[in-house]
Amino acid sequence: QVQLVESGGGLVQPGGSLTLSCVVSGSIFNIYTMAWYRQAPAKQRELVATITPTYSRNYADSVKGRFTISRDNTKRTVYLQMNSLKPEDTAVYYCTYNEATTNYWGQGTQVTVSS
Repeated sequence: QVQLVESGGGLVQPGGSLTLSCVVSGSIFNIYTMAWYRQAPAKQRELVATITPTYSRNYADSVKGRFTISRDNTKRTVYLQMNSLKPEDTAVYYCTYNEATTNYWGQGTQVTVSS
């Protein structure tokens, strides 16, 4: 049974930092592209960052230069380091990957950026 479990969210002041983690179980982790999405209240879910099995990274324009996605295949974990956080980064953050015709998602972790 595939499971993705996110952690690391919380309340942070503008300009602060957080690191999110997503542990994957029940799957061959190191062969899939992993992604972080986020969904703010009353908005559509949007792609934040992706990382391929060969560590190629892509980012949404809104987070370039502030967020860093990484992975540790030995720990079956994908990370999202978030710096210089802004109130507009407030959202529930989800990790996900696609295996054949199935998209697997975690339960999400709330990030709130507020003074």
